[in-house]
Amino acid sequence: MSILEVDSVVVRFGGVVAVNNANYAVAEQQITGLIGPNGAGKTTSFNVITGLQKPTEGRVRFQGKDITGLPVHRRARMGMGRTFQRLEAFGSLSVRENVQVARDIHAGLRGIFRSGRSDVDGVLERVGIIQYADERADNVPTGVARLLELARCLVGDPKLLLLDEPSSGLDESETDEFGELLKDLAAEGRAILMVEHDMDLVMSVCDEIHVLDFGTIIATGDPAEVRSNPKVQEAYLGASVEDHDASGAGRHVAEDLTEQTLVDIPAAEQTTVVPAVNDQGVRG
Repeated sequence: MSILEVDSVVVRFGGVVAVNNANYAVAEQQITGLIGPNGAGKTTSFNVITGLQKPTEGRVRFQGKDITGLPVHRRARMGMGRTFQRLEAFGSLSVRENVQVARDIHAGLRGIFRSGRSDVDGVLERVGIIQYADERADNVPTGVARLLELARCLVGDPKLLLLDEPSSGLDESETDEFGELLKDLAAEGRAILMVEHDMDLVMSVCDEIHVLDFGTIIATGDPAEVRSNPKVQEAYLGASVEDHDASGAGRHVAEDLTEQTLVDIPAAEQTTVVPAVNDQGVRG
């Protein structure tokens, strides 16, 4: 059953189409990926879902209710939690204090009767950064700051997590642990929608993947279906699959669509990974 439905959403900025008739859904207790080349419209889509950006056309439904006109705070109270590509922690506060602030905002007056640290430290322990609890947020490594963003979401016990580049700054072992954490969170009943450039992570944890290109959904399916989709390969490589096959370049893409795959592409062709703006839309 779907907890989130994006129905025929269009976002225009003047004459520029950033999201073009996007239709996709996020299922309960599953991890869903929203991927695409740089500027494909992924973050704009997140902004529409969370209420930061009003769609030009289309509707957004959460738990069966039309939330298109609701403000950000109403959506959060309904059970949405979001992290941002740009880190948003309070730098002068400690890691623990950042999570306490998020908890108190979610709890409102009820927070007055909560204990000071037990639930906060439990969340920090869960995401693996309890050892940084007393550190100033602006002094911790980028990977820890990413996990702090997740902790601030989890303390509000969201039904839907929207994660924008959550593994950025994590090393390989940390990313593997993070992937296992996401699987556990989904198994507990949360739905997760994730924008992520680490294709190894996406392919290993996602149950379903939606691919955006120039603001349009060009493919939907499980990881195997997305990996083998010619439209997806073309969007990431910037040329037709047949052209790449003829030269031998990009020959591993169908097997494993990852960032590392681009190493096998001649330098002259790598400039096509992010196509220029055209008259159909933009990478935004």
